[in-house]
Amino acid sequence: MTTRRIAVIGDGKMGRTVARLAADSGWTVAAIIGEGSNAGGKGITPATLNNAQVAIEFTEPSAAVGNITACLRAGCPVVAGTTGWYDELPSMTRLAEETKSALLWSANFSLGVNVMIELARHAGELMRATEGFDAHIVETHHSAKKDAPSGTAIQIERAVREGLGASVPVTSIRTGSVPGTHEIVFDAMFEQLTLTHNARDRSVFAAGALRAAGWLIGRKGVFTMRDVLSLPARG
Repeated sequence: MTTRRIAVIGDGKMGRTVARLAADSGWTVAAIIGEGSNAGGKGITPATLNNAQVAIEFTEPSAAVGNITACLRAGCPVVAGTTGWYDELPSMTRLAEETKSALLWSANFSLGVNVMIELARHAGELMRATEGFDAHIVETHHSAKKDAPSGTAIQIERAVREGLGASVPVTSIRTGSVPGTHEIVFDAMFEQLTLTHNARDRSVFAAGALRAAGWLIGRKGVFTMRDVLSLPARG
């Protein structure tokens, strides 16, 4: 079997985790492009990508668009794991179409979280017909996380809102080194229902991103983890 070649954009904790897990999973890590030599994505070129078949990008919101742009213009499909840049998603979608390349983005690459988002929508639908419950979302991440609420919390809120028919408040907590916890709370006078996802290690995000990267090779267009996991189409 031909070894797949991957470029890792970002050499922070997540980038290093992706590179380590990729090597352990049989990928060839063709390039690791750190933020120090990549202002505005200028360090990403066909030469520095070193024949990578796909790239995984985990950096910061301010760097993501430049990195994605550079990968697409270099003809390299890219899995975008950074959050906080989604205002630019329409322009990145157009660029993926213009360059005939591929972009796969997700606020969270955990398989469990993506299932949780589907459950959140259904729970909202059920709670719409149930009187006396208030909904709330609480998300907790490490103190270095830049965006709040998290991209995952925004997706969960959207899913609950679509089912419930009303917006849901989100509380963001930044403390310690928590990889990521998301909780949906439905609270009534005498009872409480919660749906919780706990990420025990950042490797869960790296593993999901690598699964997405393998799926993306050879495809064109813009995708999310819904496509990778073949989740049901939304009505």
